[in-house]
Amino acid sequence: MKLLLDFLPIVLFFVAFKMYDIYVATGVAIAASLLQIGYMLARRHKVEAMQWASLAIIAVFGGATLMLRDETFVKWKPTVLYLLMGLGLLVSRYGFGRNGIRSLMGKQLQLPDAIWDRANALWVLFFLVMAGLNLWVAYGFSTDTWVNFKMFGTTALTLVFIIGQALYLGRYSVQEQETIQGDGQPEPPPGPGKAD
Repeated sequence: MKLLLDFLPIVLFFVAFKMYDIYVATGVAIAASLLQIGYMLARRHKVEAMQWASLAIIAVFGGATLMLRDETFVKWKPTVLYLLMGLGLLVSRYGFGRNGIRSLMGKQLQLPDAIWDRANALWVLFFLVMAGLNLWVAYGFSTDTWVNFKMFGTTALTLVFIIGQALYLGRYSVQEQETIQGDGQPEPPPGPGKAD
């Protein structure tokens, strides 16, 4: 349900753009984002800092697009959000000594500190690449291509990155589990026919 709720504004933006234009789609995205946060608050779900940031960015950049009738502003929204997420991970790690990726995934995985730092750095790099890629598509191609990229391209690239990182972290998680079991458990008794 949460995944569907997270994707709702982008799906509605995409549909509204295909049916009408970028300005109607922008208004729909702003309304959908407001409804998304309102629904979460009404259901007493925790609204993450990045969800608040996303709402603020779409309200400001989308609002500028609607007021000035200039689609450039809404095209910058994903880039600004990606840069904020990357910056948030960097500041959290090096300003406050907290690894944001470990905070999100630490209950599911036991990994060495160096691997958590690598995972955090990979997410920062991913967000920087996505920020640049969004601008490249926004300025190098038509608005229709940018909307398609926003709906399908960014989703596919994010999914590929998440799967790749899961495979990468899974290797270290298995090694960590084997180390824990090897250090903390007594050796099994020898089987039948083995000499002591």
